[in-house]
Order: sequence, then C-alpha cells, then structure tokens
Amino acid sequence: MFETRSLPSDLESVRDDYAPGALVLDVAGDFDTIPPEAAENLGLVVDSLSPAAYPAEWLPDDAPQQLRRYASSDFTIGMPGDGTVSWSRQTDPPVVLVKYRAKGTPDDFLDFLIAEAFVQAGNDEIPEHFLPFFGEQYADLAAATPLGPSETYQVAAALYEGWVGLHTREAFASWEGDHDRLHEAWVDAGGRLDNRLENLPRLVALGRLSFAEATEFACSAVKHGRDLPAPFSALDTAAYRDHGPSYAVKWAEKTFEQLAADDDGADAESSDDADPTADDAADSA
Repeated sequence: MFETRSLPSDLESVRDDYAPGALVLDVAGDFDTIPPEAAENLGLVVDSLSPAAYPAEWLPDDAPQQLRRYASSDFTIGMPGDGTVSWSRQTDPPVVLVKYRAKGTPDDFLDFLIAEAFVQAGNDEIPEHFLPFFGEQYADLAAATPLGPSETYQVAAALYEGWVGLHTREAFASWEGDHDRLHEAWVDAGGRLDNRLENLPRLVALGRLSFAEATEFACSAVKHGRDLPAPFSALDTAAYRDHGPSYAVKWAEKTFEQLAADDDGADAESSDDADPTADDAADSA
C-alpha cells in the first residue's frame, strides 16, 4: 500500500532543512482515514509507531464518530479535510503521505504541498490535527457555533489550518531565490484565490456558500498571505497566531452573535439587500 516516493533536489533540500529523515510515501489507495489494519502496515517501513490518544471529555456529545475514533487509542492516520498530502508524527521517523488523488495535481503544486508538509511536520509547536490544537476548548467552539456536528468539524479544521498558515507562510516566502520553483507554486496558488475571496461575504449572504465553506476557503488563503474580507480578516492577525484556540473560540462567539444581530435587523427592516456580513463583524471579532 505504501511506496517510497523519489524527490527532486529542491524538495530533498527542504526536507533536510525542516524535517530531516521524514519519509515520503505514495499511497496506493485514496483515503480520508487509512483503515487501522492498513495503517499498521506503516510499521514495515518506519522504526516505530506511537498512536496518539486524547481525552474523550474534549468532545461534545454530538461529535462525529470519526472524531471519536481519532481521540481513542486506535491508530488513526489521516482525517477528513487533510487534503491531497497529509503527514503524521505518530511514526518514527515522521511520514508524509501522498494520496492517490494526487495523480491529477500539477507537479509543481504537488511538490509545494509536500514541502509544506515538511515545514509543518518539522515544527513541534504545530499539532497534527485540530483536536489537540483546541483541546478542551473544542467543546467551547462547538457551543459557540450554531451549526451541526459536521459543519462544526469543518469550521474547526479551517480555523486550525489558518493558525498553522500563520506559522508557516514565512518559510514559504523565504524560498524565493533558494527554491524558486516551490516559491512560485506558492505564489501562483495564492493569486488564484483572490477573486473568490473578494466575493465571500456576498456568496454567504446569497446562500451559495455555507458559513463553514466560507471559513474553510478564507483560512486556506492565510498561508498564502492574501487579503481576507470581514469577518475572516480578524483571523489573519498576530493575536490569533499568539493565542490560538482561545482567540478562535472568541472569534466564533462574536462572529455568530453579529451574524444573528444582522439577520434580526434584516428581518425587522424587511430588506432584501441587507448584508449579514457587514464590516461591523470584523470590528467585533
């Protein structure tokens, strides 16, 4: 199921700089979560396995079953929302997994995704998943978001990705001149986000994007250093970088309070063109 992937010289250099010894493996199948019996086959290519486990008390009663399994002592590699390339420090050495779906990804961008995984896996301050990032505050986030458990999961994963981006984008920017191919892939991918970013509040107001989908898109742009619209612009701040989960929970509370207030005002005025994501949301966040 796992096959060692050969790397071009610039990727080897990034690995040496950020995650020396990390293994890059092509995965024969596609997955969100590798089945436990298949994940244990990683033991054939790494020195040791160290399955992570987290307190069940961190989870709200309606948490998705897949998240409950991740928190348990089951050896769980990969979760929904991880993307085309995922990584884990539950092995020694760490592994970077390239999913089968990567076959349709342009080579330069795929190599950037692998380089990004090296930067993340090599930074011990970055947890492997949003659950250890939020910890016991995940229940607080769930309480602050009037969404179902799946959309709450989606928002949490997005907020975690945005926070990680605040910690990694300086590395990507520093590759100009040293790893130009990877740097250009990072810049190009960011530029492709701008048009939709500008329209995010309108798309949410029109019901063409859910709030969770908009949060996911906005937070994916943080690592590229793009300008975010309100209320997401409050997530591209030093305060979020420094305070992490507590800031994210407060942002969610204030944002949904403002959205509810805007909706109430729109109902009272019977105005078809009222915007529920007015600039005040950013100030309150």
